[in-house]
Amino acid sequence: MKEFIFENIRIFLIYLAAVNLLAFALMGIDKRKARRSAWRIPERTLFLAAILGGSLGAIAGMQIFRHKTKHWYFQLGMPAIFVAELVALVYFLK
Repeated sequence: MKEFIFENIRIFLIYLAAVNLLAFALMGIDKRKARRSAWRIPERTLFLAAILGGSLGAIAGMQIFRHKTKHWYFQLGMPAIFVAELVALVYFLK
């Protein structure tokens, strides 16, 4: 039983790492496309990556790439998603 639990935790952590890396990369890619006036990644996609567990990566991408930092819905939305994910994690770990 313990092996099953630890394996699920390992899979969950790998998933979180992957989705955060994806959200971070999406911010960087979208910033690059914005500078080149190219086709952009929809904001809906950026938020979806955050909602799927990549909020920390999205926040880091916003700060490092200086992207979407002037949009109030990103300034408030990404941290709100992160807090909601933390609350959900604490709830499910009890």
